Amino acid sequence: MSETESFINEVTEEVRRDRLFMLLRRYGWIAIVLVILLVGGAAYNEWRKASEQARAQAEGDAILTALDDPNAAARIDALNGLAPDGEATTLVNLLVADEAVKAEKRPLAIKKLRQMAQDQTLAPVYRDLAALKLDLLEGDARPAEERRAALTKLTEPGAPYRLLAQEQLALIDISQGDRAAAIDRLKAILADVEVTPGLRRRASQLIVAEGGNPEGKK
Repeated sequence: MSETESFINEVTEEVRRDRLFMLLRRYGWIAIVLVILLVGGAAYNEWRKASEQARAQAEGDAILTALDDPNAAARIDALNGLAPDGEATTLVNLLVADEAVKAEKRPLAIKKLRQMAQDQTLAPVYRDLAALKLDLLEGDARPAEERRAALTKLTEPGAPYRLLAQEQLALIDISQGDRAAAIDRLKAILADVEVTPGLRRRASQLIVAEGGNPEGKK
């Protein structure tokens, strides 16, 4: 390489360094701000996760403490005194309903369950559970056709408790003397791939009790 070419290269490199330095002085603050934002965002995200975990743990501890009381009425008061957020609120309401049944406070349990069953903001898994528990709690005190209409809504494809609702509908069929409808409904439960061992056993026993054959034609 000649001295002239070497000089030109050195000048070119010097110009590049000057331009880079000028750009850094003019726009370097943007890179600094971006780094600060990235680091700050990551720190805030970790703080938020830690706060949510701590709150969830505190809510769980408070619920367990409330349930430790040996008196059912006291457990209800303790649960009602909590102020949880999100799904914890739903859990507390379900627990209050259960404790109300134990304390022989059926009106309170029915009120809680009916509110949940009618709350369209709840996830279906909780709303349907409340509706099913409400039906089991009220039982024959509720008109059969009203029960049938409420339970039928719980049997839609994909509904979380559809087979349990079908079981209750079969019991209504039996109470109304419709043996054939009950057996057909119970056999449909047995044929479902999602049937649990306990439900399979109950459905089979009911079919036999009504004079049918779980493994064959009625």
